[in-house]
Amino acid sequence: MRVSGDHSQQRNVGLGLALLSAFAFGGSGVAAKPLIEAGLAPLEVTWLRVTGAALVLLPLAWRHRGMLTRRPGLLVGFGLLAVAGVQACYFAALSRIPVGVALLVEYFAPALVLGWVRFVQRRPVSRAAAVGVVLAVGGLTCVVEVWSGLSFNPLGVLLAFGAAFCQVGYFVLSDHGSDGRDPADPLGVIAHGLLIGAVALTVVSRPWGMDWTVLAGHVGLAGARVPAPALLAWIVLVATVLAYLTGVVSVRRLSPQVAGVVACLEAVIATVLAWVLLDEHLGVAQVVGGAVVLTGALIAQTSTPKAAAAEPVAASAPVEGEREFTAGE
Repeated sequence: MRVSGDHSQQRNVGLGLALLSAFAFGGSGVAAKPLIEAGLAPLEVTWLRVTGAALVLLPLAWRHRGMLTRRPGLLVGFGLLAVAGVQACYFAALSRIPVGVALLVEYFAPALVLGWVRFVQRRPVSRAAAVGVVLAVGGLTCVVEVWSGLSFNPLGVLLAFGAAFCQVGYFVLSDHGSDGRDPADPLGVIAHGLLIGAVALTVVSRPWGMDWTVLAGHVGLAGARVPAPALLAWIVLVATVLAYLTGVVSVRRLSPQVAGVVACLEAVIATVLAWVLLDEHLGVAQVVGGAVVLTGALIAQTSTPKAAAAEPVAASAPVEGEREFTAGE
């Protein structure tokens, strides 16, 4: 009974962290849009976001510098996929297809996580997580109102799916670092991942041509003039540092497929914040869709969380009546 209680507490803490991560990530668009409208390119804002966060976490990167030789593949993969890949592919897709379509395609990631677990790792997945994915994806269709402006540019769709696959890398690699007898510290993974992502984005965004004067002025937000550095600070400290830290820890306390479904709330949170701060009103379909996403996330979190095992998972017998998942071998 004690083990069951520990699992329940672990799940609740993981769910809280996943929700906090979704809120932090969801607030990035609202803060970034005024900067983009003021003259910065989306990739330039992304570079500022990732590079600023990397500098903030530089002391952690130095503290965990030994990981560069112990887990180089994990760090490079996290930096290129979970940090640079998601951002670069998503913003590139936006230039070719509607925002709603790109967002919906990207958030097929939880379903792709289930596919990875079931068909690549050949592990069972919980029914709750599967049902949650179906509801969350269906709800997202309403949240982004995908039917209101379909303009399927093949390259744009391909880039959006690229963002989705990179997001799968975020969930899988976040969990992968916790396996084995020498688990990778999540703080070190994030710190080094942001550094590697910043280097990769520097090549893509070419920040030396950026209009730096935008950051010295004020931008419009919710009918007021807000200092641009304040929005940038929010993007760096909350929407990146806090979001990645809580996100990775939540994956380790839940599982990639459960945390992935909860992360779908990011779209709902982003839409609500845009409604309140940017006067982008919600329609009835979006409100209903948000409720469906929330329902899917709540159902998914009832899935049994990952339990720490003293021996390899393949060698341990499953507990009757449980459908537990442990990722990363």
